[in-house]
Amino acid sequence: MHKVEHRVIYGDTDAGQVVYYGNYFRWFESGRREIFRSLKINYVELLKRNILTPVVEAHCSYFHPARYDDVVVIGTRVAEIKEKSVRFEHKVYRKKDRKLLAKGHTVNVFVNASKMKSIKIPDDIRKKIKIG
Repeated sequence: MHKVEHRVIYGDTDAGQVVYYGNYFRWFESGRREIFRSLKINYVELLKRNILTPVVEAHCSYFHPARYDDVVVIGTRVAEIKEKSVRFEHKVYRKKDRKLLAKGHTVNVFVNASKMKSIKIPDDIRKKIKIG
C-alpha cells in the first residue's frame, strides 16, 4: 500500500472544524497520483498521448472524523486491473493514533481524450501497474 501524509488545513474543514466529507475524495486522488508516480506513470505524459483516466465510480465509508490540524495518512493500493480500468482501494488513518477514519474505492477508466471513449490500457502502462 502506497502512503501519503496530509495535514488537515482550515480549508479542508466545515464550520465545526471537521473535515468536509467530499475532501476525502481529493485525498483519494492524491493517493492515486502518488501511486502512479511511484510506478513511473506520469499523468502529464498520458495527456500528451491523448489519454485521460477519469473516475467513473467512487465510494467512501466514514468511521471517525478528521479535524483541523490532524495529520492523516492516505493509503492507496491497486486492487484490480481490467481491460480498460483500474480499481484503487483507499484507507485514511489519523497518524497519531492510527485510527481508521475512512475507507473507500475509486475506479478509473482509460479514455481517448478527444473522443471521450474508453480504450484498452496501453501495454506499456499495463506492465507498470501492479496489484498490491
